[in-house]
Amino acid sequence: MDGFGAPVTHAVPDSFGLNLFSADPALARLAGLYLPAELAAHLQPHFERLGGLAGGRLDRLAAEADRNPPVLHSRNRRGEDVQRIEKHPAYREMEQLAFGEFGLAALSHRAGVLGWPAPMPPAAKYLLTYLFVQAEFGLMCPVSMTDSLSRTLRKFGAPALVARYLPSLLSQDLDALSQGAMFMTEQGAGSDIGATEVTARPQPDGSWALHGDKWFCSNPDAALAMVLARPEGAPAGIKGVGLFLLPRLLPDGTANALRIIRLKDKLGTRSMASGEIRLEGASAWLVGHSPIDVPGAGFRQMADMVNNSRLSNGVRAAGLMRRAVTEALYVARHREAFGRRLIDMPLMRRQLAKMIVWSEQARSMMLQTADALGRADAGVEGAYALLRILTPLLKFRSCRDARRVTGDAMEVRGGCGYIEEWSDPRLLRDAHLGSIWEGTSNVVALDVIRAATRDHALEALGAHVRLLVTESGFTEVLPLFERAAALADRVRSGDTAMARQAASGLYHVTSAASLAWEATRLADPARMALAHMVLEHRVCPRDPLGVTGDDDPLALLLP
Repeated sequence: MDGFGAPVTHAVPDSFGLNLFSADPALARLAGLYLPAELAAHLQPHFERLGGLAGGRLDRLAAEADRNPPVLHSRNRRGEDVQRIEKHPAYREMEQLAFGEFGLAALSHRAGVLGWPAPMPPAAKYLLTYLFVQAEFGLMCPVSMTDSLSRTLRKFGAPALVARYLPSLLSQDLDALSQGAMFMTEQGAGSDIGATEVTARPQPDGSWALHGDKWFCSNPDAALAMVLARPEGAPAGIKGVGLFLLPRLLPDGTANALRIIRLKDKLGTRSMASGEIRLEGASAWLVGHSPIDVPGAGFRQMADMVNNSRLSNGVRAAGLMRRAVTEALYVARHREAFGRRLIDMPLMRRQLAKMIVWSEQARSMMLQTADALGRADAGVEGAYALLRILTPLLKFRSCRDARRVTGDAMEVRGGCGYIEEWSDPRLLRDAHLGSIWEGTSNVVALDVIRAATRDHALEALGAHVRLLVTESGFTEVLPLFERAAALADRVRSGDTAMARQAASGLYHVTSAASLAWEATRLADPARMALAHMVLEHRVCPRDPLGVTGDDDPLALLLP
């Protein structure tokens, strides 16, 4: 037996076949807290099926796809220009699960996915993504971009453009599906969007001809991509950048004028293709207002898509941490050294407790942010401002923490954890991605401050934390939040070197308040212990040579 039940005796414990949903009992309780009761009950068997896949078949497919990355074929044997990316059958099977069976890119946009008669709230999508990514990270990037592109197209696109392309973006039939992508990055315009050099020229049919190179494009053979380009005559800098919808095939079925120059040889997300794109007069359609008419419009529209992708990035980091924690707990429970189980050793227990604290912080912040997104989309007052700061907070801190937690899990497994036959190296490699894509840590920390300054988001966050405290009685977090907010105010006044410290402080105190609120609603003493440990170990000053008050922190967290 395993499943964290009866002991399994083997010198090298192997968790393959473990249901990652059943092995994480807090997840079912949290789903019941953040989802409507009827929906949570409806999704329960789907969570269980996906958890079984993630710990078994899906995990094996992910490992196989990681070992067999995609290959670009520029020509066929007759010398014709075909521009085809060959993807391993294991990746194709994972696509069928993600886009097809579970409809992860469609379920928050239309009714009928997984048998539910309405679009599902963001929390449902992210809970399923959280489980899926514990096995496969790379594919979740195309899933997220397809979801985000659909959202941005519906929000800003002309009705004719929406009618033409949205149905295929939301299809669960892979033969009819149009996957999405974002082509933003250029060699001289990574985080500095204002340096975009790709140009756009109007054409007689109402489309625009795009010229120039995009340097890092994931899912480069996607049917549709959102592209940043500068229309001729638009202002310089960020105000002159426009957002365009670029189809791989034109409406008449002919290939558009773009070329995949090469695929990237990446540290992680090896299963999923990323490449360099050359636009050779490719036809694209403007999304929303032209920056010639409304300076800055393109950036604002793009920011909506990027922020949605940042939220997904934070969710994926949380999922990686949970998989790392599950693996570490399994090994610690089932491996013996010096005549004792690893989990019975005090130093190991402290290491596991730290991993759990960081992982649970990310999960609570993920669900709080998903809830804010749902309320913002429903037009609830103040929800957008809250979402605007929670999103970069989650993306910044959870992505950085994932790098540490996955590394610690590798150490728990020991030498086997360094071998590519196990999941640990893949988790570690993929974890480093989150701190780079959709904005590096510095850029995202500064975006926290930007949200606080421009969108009154710090005030919205303060109101949210106070509401959580009112419902939980966790009053000790309030003076710490005030100190974190004061530090953010100092950064707003120009001391930008403190931006990461301010963002970390806001994340920690908000996650502690969230954990305490969950603990109260679920009558869960372990989550309340987590809230206290966040404050003690991640916020409050500590003497590095002092003795901590936790004799056995893991005893508070595990049944």
